Amino acid sequence: MHAQTTHAADTADFVQQTQQWRDKRLASLTAPNGWLSLIGLDWLKEGANRVGSAADNDIVLKAGPAHLGVVTQAKDGSLHIVLDPHSGATVDGKPVHEAVLVDDAHAGDAGPTNVAFGSASFLVIERDGRKALRVKDAHAETRTHFVGLDYYPMDPSWRIVADWVPFDPPHELEIGSVLGTINKEKVPGKAVFHRDGHTYELMPIQEEPDSLFFVIADRTSGRETYGAARFMYADLPKDGKVVLDFNRAYNPPCAFTPYATCPLAPPENRMDLSVTAGEKKYRGGH
Repeated sequence: MHAQTTHAADTADFVQQTQQWRDKRLASLTAPNGWLSLIGLDWLKEGANRVGSAADNDIVLKAGPAHLGVVTQAKDGSLHIVLDPHSGATVDGKPVHEAVLVDDAHAGDAGPTNVAFGSASFLVIERDGRKALRVKDAHAETRTHFVGLDYYPMDPSWRIVADWVPFDPPHELEIGSVLGTINKEKVPGKAVFHRDGHTYELMPIQEEPDSLFFVIADRTSGRETYGAARFMYADLPKDGKVVLDFNRAYNPPCAFTPYATCPLAPPENRMDLSVTAGEKKYRGGH
């Protein structure tokens, strides 16, 4: 009886922690500047780029003043903005006339420069040597018409303790993106687990120093779950083990907006297995 009571307490704990994770995921996704607020991904050309919501601009925004200003990209890739005096825009919260724009690849901990105008804003991202304006609006239709997230039932059997096999030196994994680019990522090791009598391996990359990041696909991909990939984080390995909780597999931003640049699951992480856990395909998908 004692073992059953302990098991019930463990299950209650698992359900509570999974629900807390889901609540946090939803809050982050639906935040005013979360992924649902994206309204544009506009690539910059070398030289002057006139930006604003009027049709005579080089980059026509879906929100904001008719003429916001001019973003100039120098030959060396550096960026500078001169704001229209009537734009009402701010740069990192300050009402300035002009400023240097720092993109996400060169920003460090400070984060990229943020240009805000009304309920909207943009920052510059760099992908494969190209730079683009990532535009967000708290009033984006994807955010105001969000229909919620769907999940498989919580299932403790999908919280799997896998064996961790470290790579020394780290392997290199090629991860493609929806843009057609290929990134070479360092892989510190692989997680090996067993399910229904079969052995599976997953390779993570390490975006953050304190966690592992998996880009995965399985037999449900493109049917019940998002086709390109699902994401999953895990804590760092401990005593040769790593916990893979597929209940926390979730959709990339591309499932909700056409303006995100998401990685695709590499062949190494495409499992011949139906992972019936975690987040399902988005009902309101574009």
